Amino acid sequence: MMNFEIEFLYKIGGYILLSASVASITYHYNNRFLDWLRFQSIGTRDYVLERLNLMFIDVQPNRVLFGMFGLSLGLGLLLFLIWWPIYKASIIFGSIGIIIGWKLPKPIVDYMYRKRVEKFTLQMVDALSLMSNGMRSGLSIVQSMSLVKDQMPNPIQQEFGRVLNQNKLGASLEDAFLSLSKRIKSDDVEMFVTSVNILKETGGNLAETFDTIVVTIRERIRVEKKIEAMTAQQFMQGVFLLAVPPVMAIVFYQTDPEFMEPIFTTPVGWGLLVAIIALEAIATFVIMKIVKIDV
Repeated sequence: MMNFEIEFLYKIGGYILLSASVASITYHYNNRFLDWLRFQSIGTRDYVLERLNLMFIDVQPNRVLFGMFGLSLGLGLLLFLIWWPIYKASIIFGSIGIIIGWKLPKPIVDYMYRKRVEKFTLQMVDALSLMSNGMRSGLSIVQSMSLVKDQMPNPIQQEFGRVLNQNKLGASLEDAFLSLSKRIKSDDVEMFVTSVNILKETGGNLAETFDTIVVTIRERIRVEKKIEAMTAQQFMQGVFLLAVPPVMAIVFYQTDPEFMEPIFTTPVGWGLLVAIIALEAIATFVIMKIVKIDV
């Protein structure tokens, strides 16, 4: 009886010590945790809003924040329900889904922004040719840009329209072009803006400069397409290698479910599954880095 009481007192003392330690750590790091949580929410929201504004997509900040929470909780709930009624696995993979969903908005808007920049760069070939012909016929650079704005689709219509609006509101054309280069992060746009600003100060034939820039952009695009064709086989080989583990898992699960059951029902299997997903993600990143060659 005495041993039981002593053991009980030890347990109570251990619980009290553990609770005091948790409370002390929570109190000490409370502000840091709140600052980190605020940065992860407001910081990500502001980043997404900035990217969307660069793409002329007007969205209220609260809607972006609600969308982030909805994506995070929705993906977490989906994985939770997939693994239910194995509650341990549901909690683990549901938590992983919440984290992944919370991190997804940044790469999504970055992908949208890169596609917009690529489309703008391709449109520059026709736009600069149009501006060059317009300037040879006696138009000014502002009038030539208005011609492009009226005849070409987005995104170049939106970007040139903003440059012209900034110039109408009192900003110099040089400053408006510099704003364009900050919105569209591209070497071709930087070359175009630098050429225009230098020639406007020193004098020169802008029409011939635009023709030279068009030739440069076309040559770069030609080289990029040639590299894509040469690396297409290696890319597809990487895709097939990445598809082998999930395809084999599906085949084994269909032919022998009992053999595959432990990977979905035991902690060791869950750990292996997380490791497989992580290795697949790392392999995807490495393959994309290998086959992507910047020109």
